[in-house]
Amino acid sequence: MSKLNHHIERNMMAGVPNMSGMMKELQKMQEKISKVQEELGLKTVVGESGGGMVKATANGKQQLVKLQIDKEVVNPSDIEMLEDLIIAATNKALENAGKMAQEELAKVTSGLIPNIPGLTIPGIP
Repeated sequence: MSKLNHHIERNMMAGVPNMSGMMKELQKMQEKISKVQEELGLKTVVGESGGGMVKATANGKQQLVKLQIDKEVVNPSDIEMLEDLIIAATNKALENAGKMAQEELAKVTSGLIPNIPGLTIPGIP
């Protein structure tokens, strides 16, 4: 490499942070995010409606994994009420799962990713 090219390259890199170090940190963060996402599949939250007569359980990947319906709310002449209770419990469970996922991922990314409005990164809600 000529002295001129070496000088230009050295000056160009002077204002750039350690790219190798940044890439390693990003790779570590991606590994942590992947681990958290895997663990979220094992964690569950519950959403209830009808005073706990309908319970929906969702995992951290926002998938419904269990639905419990108390026999008292099963009324063949009022299926609409049961449907409403199921929808309400399911929506609460999925909302709780989303919050849990955000909290768990925030623990990994806290301080590493700036809070820039409009910036979205795949895998980070």
